[in-house]
Amino acid sequence: MLFFKLLTQTAGIVFIAMILLWLLSLRLRNASIVDIFWGSGFVLLAWLYFLQAPSNPAARAVIVIALVTIWGLRLSLHIFWRNRGKGEDFRYAAWRKEAGEKWWWQSFLKVFLLQGVLLMIISAPLLVALRSASPDYLTWLDFAGIALWSIGFFFEAVGDWQLTRFKSRPQNKGKLLTDGLWRYTRHPNYFGDAMIWWGYFLLAASAGGWWTIFSPVLMHYLLLKVSGVAMLEKTLSHTKPGYEEYIATTNAFLPWSARK
Repeated sequence: MLFFKLLTQTAGIVFIAMILLWLLSLRLRNASIVDIFWGSGFVLLAWLYFLQAPSNPAARAVIVIALVTIWGLRLSLHIFWRNRGKGEDFRYAAWRKEAGEKWWWQSFLKVFLLQGVLLMIISAPLLVALRSASPDYLTWLDFAGIALWSIGFFFEAVGDWQLTRFKSRPQNKGKLLTDGLWRYTRHPNYFGDAMIWWGYFLLAASAGGWWTIFSPVLMHYLLLKVSGVAMLEKTLSHTKPGYEEYIATTNAFLPWSARK
């Protein structure tokens, strides 16, 4: 009952945040701002869970709130910096064109409300890890979760940094990044994001939250089949010269040595 009450309260706050964000997007004519909020949304939820925890939080809770804050704020700042001055993302621009005059209300349902619901569902491991007081010591699952998070954060942050640096050089315009982490996987940032959520799940599992496995599974599926790899590959295969050869030699997701 306590978990249900907390979920209800935080869902109301997330709903208000998404409405405000939606209204701002109408003003700016740019639904892409929802992507900037994605990482920060989990930070908001994590702190809401954490601040309502017992006065003496377990070591696990302190670790989780630190990991989520570092990851979420970095992701939001990266997307903000990447998108500045570029207008609306091609995905939302296409939906806007398809919907026409109906887009103003469809964008709320299709983009902002949907992402708000996903935030609540996917944050389940954070809720368990931040609210459960037992066991009051770190287990091997906690250390395994921290290790997975660290691997994921490395791939996501370094992959994003390498791509940003590559694109900032004029001589690379129209070219394909195929070295660094991008030599071993075509999407190191998406792989890293998936590992981060499996790390959060293990931290929750240490506190008895095995049932939250739907969260990393859902996140994994979204990254691979919906808004991540599948959508980006479909576009890059038609717009980026040499991408078909890149597909033939480099794994899409799991890092591995390049194939001949």
